[in-house]
Amino acid sequence: MNPPLLLGVNIDHVATLRQARYRTMLGAHNVEPSILEAAHLAEASGASSITVHLRADRRHIVDADIYLLRKEIGTKMNLEMGNTAEILGIALEVKPDFVCMVPENREEVTTEGGLDVIGQKEALRSSVAQLEANGTRVSMFIDPDLDQVRASAEIGASMIELHTGTFANEQGEKRAHETARLIAAAKLGHSLGLQINAGHGLTTKNLPELFSVPHLAELNIGHSIVARSVFVGMRQAIAEFLAIMAQYPHA
Repeated sequence: MNPPLLLGVNIDHVATLRQARYRTMLGAHNVEPSILEAAHLAEASGASSITVHLRADRRHIVDADIYLLRKEIGTKMNLEMGNTAEILGIALEVKPDFVCMVPENREEVTTEGGLDVIGQKEALRSSVAQLEANGTRVSMFIDPDLDQVRASAEIGASMIELHTGTFANEQGEKRAHETARLIAAAKLGHSLGLQINAGHGLTTKNLPELFSVPHLAELNIGHSIVARSVFVGMRQAIAEFLAIMAQYPHA
């Protein structure tokens, strides 16, 4: 029997809501919503891991969140990060279960595409080696490009997270084309011994169309869960995703 498809819940946008009101007074007694409460609720609702992105500009998640979550959550911690010396130092100190290397652009609203592993192979190889030696499994957030998949394996990453943003944004023939790219990337990554994760732009509406992609181990989903939670609560929002994910045939 195949293992179930796991759900990592990204709680960045719970922090976005907090920062909208309390950015300059995070130490106040009445700060809300609580990142830790969101993480615990996600765990209680079936999340296998909690994902947070510590960006260089600290626009939502801040350093204190990382240390608090690492100490208090009961599942796995997945830290998304750009490959900078500052954030790498924090990751080596905090020792998350997983790190996912992502590209960063200060002007972007959210991560806009996959990491160029090929163009940064030596710098990434060094960071991957340090993190893996420190007990953290490392993933590369990449577009479904076969050369990027190969490069991710070559630098010693344990996993890749396939960027599904283009898949999510397109429709019709363009989505079918992107799905074919995801299938090919997943097959190649699996053959190279990489764990295959996926994420970005996934919703309960488009998720079933992703199920033709084989070898998926975990999906990382944030915005759609937080947005749905506004209306039905986080437990229900996560339950809706897990009900669909239970139908995945290829894990």
